[in-house]
Amino acid sequence: MTDIIAGVEIPETSAVVEATEFLRETTNPLIFHHSRRVFLFASLHARAGDLRPDPELLYISAMFHDAGLVIPFSETQQRFELDGADHARKFLLDRGFSESAAEVAWKAIALHTTPGIPSRMEPEVAATNYGVLTDAIGWGMDRLEVDQMDEIVAVHPRGDFKKEFLQAFVDGLKNRPDTTYGTVNADILEHFVPGFHRTSMVERVIDAPWPR
Repeated sequence: MTDIIAGVEIPETSAVVEATEFLRETTNPLIFHHSRRVFLFASLHARAGDLRPDPELLYISAMFHDAGLVIPFSETQQRFELDGADHARKFLLDRGFSESAAEVAWKAIALHTTPGIPSRMEPEVAATNYGVLTDAIGWGMDRLEVDQMDEIVAVHPRGDFKKEFLQAFVDGLKNRPDTTYGTVNADILEHFVPGFHRTSMVERVIDAPWPR
C-alpha cells in the first residue's frame, strides 16, 4: 500500500526502501525522524513553490543530509555535509543511477546548511534546503497548513528535538572542529564546547605568510 503522509507520497522504489533501512540501521531515531520530516516539508514547499523535484532524488537527499554527523564517510577530516553527500553519491552510483543524478543529490546535501545558494539551484537542492530550514529553525511554517504539520509530527515525532539535535552536532563535530570554519556549525561548538575558538577570516588574512 502506498505510504502517504500529509498528502505527500513516499516514493515506492527499491532505492528508497534501501535508503530508509540503511538510515534506520546506521543512524539513530533523532536523525531518522528528522530526515523523514525534512523530505515531507521539502515536498510541501516544492509543491507550493511550483518546483518539480524528482521525488526519489529528493528523498535520498533528505535521508542522507545529516548522515555525516554519525557515520563519517572516511578518515578524511572534512565537513559533515560532505560526508553525507559522499555517502549519497556512492549509494546512488552503486545502484545504477546516473552521474548527473548523483551530482544533484550530492549538491543538495553538501549545500544544505549554506545560506542563499540552494534556492538558486536545482529543485532538489532548493527543496532539501527548505525542508531542513523548516524542521531545524521553523522557517516557512507560516506557508504550511497546520494539519499537515501536525500529521507529519505525529508520524515522525520531534521529541526533545532542540536539545538532542544540537547535542548531535556537538557529538559529530567536537573531534573535527577545524571543519566548521566559515559555517553555521561553528556557532554550535562556540556555544557548547569550552575553549573552542572560532577562527575568523580577519585572523586568516592577518596571519597569512605575506609581508603586507
